Parts: sequence; C-alpha cells; structure tokens
Amino acid sequence: MSSTPCSAIWLPRSRRAPGEGRTLLSSLLDSAPNGDQFLDSGLVIVSELVTNALLHGTPPGHRIHLSLSLDYDPDFDPAPTCLRIEVHDARRDREPVLRALTLDGEAGRGLHLVKSLSKETGCSPRRPIGKIVWSEVTAA
Repeated sequence: MSSTPCSAIWLPRSRRAPGEGRTLLSSLLDSAPNGDQFLDSGLVIVSELVTNALLHGTPPGHRIHLSLSLDYDPDFDPAPTCLRIEVHDARRDREPVLRALTLDGEAGRGLHLVKSLSKETGCSPRRPIGKIVWSEVTAA
C-alpha cells in the first residue's frame, strides 16, 4: 500500500477544535475518489479523538495536532482503501481508557464508538512529549 494524500493541522485548545478537525477531514475526502465512503465514520472518530485530547490530553499552553492520511493500493483501485486518523497531544501519562458502559452513564462512550468504527486503534508515545492516539478505517 502507498500513502499519498494527507492533511495536518495544529488545532487550538478550544471548543472550536473538533469542528476544525471535521472541516479538514471533509476537505481531504472531497479531493479523493470515493473518499465519501470514509466520511461518516471519519467525522465521528475525529470528533471523539479531538474532544478527548482537548478534555484529557492537552494542558493549557499546548495545542492538538491532527494528521489525516489516505492509503491506496495502486494495483487494486484508484480509490483509497484506508483512512488513518492521528491525534497528537502533550500528555503521555494519560492514555485513553476504554471504560465499562453503564445504562445511566453519559461519559465514556466515545472510545467505544471509535473502536466499533475502526479496523484498528492504538496509542503510542510521541517524541519529545505526549502521545499519538490513532485509528484506521478501511473501505467497506
């Protein structure tokens, strides 16, 4: 597989961050053949991961980095086969935690949504500080 089109942005530590991330994703997918196949899942995942970084991973004075890339299999189809979403934040000591769901709980559902919409998810250290929380969504 080869990775070609990508977009990246530094997002503010503000309530605007998830919306700016969704706008970036929409622009990237609009430019790709059949990119819309990733739109619904991608919008949810970007919203959840950026919101988590905003609430739990980005201390005052830091920003959130969002990186989006589309992978292609040039022998298969000109349309992308995978969308990779990466959210970088400054807190290495706070990895995402998949919490048990409860009927009356309002928090903790976002990572379950991310996991259910993704082929793979993960978290890795970011140098010199922070972590990268990522998700890969494959074509249907």
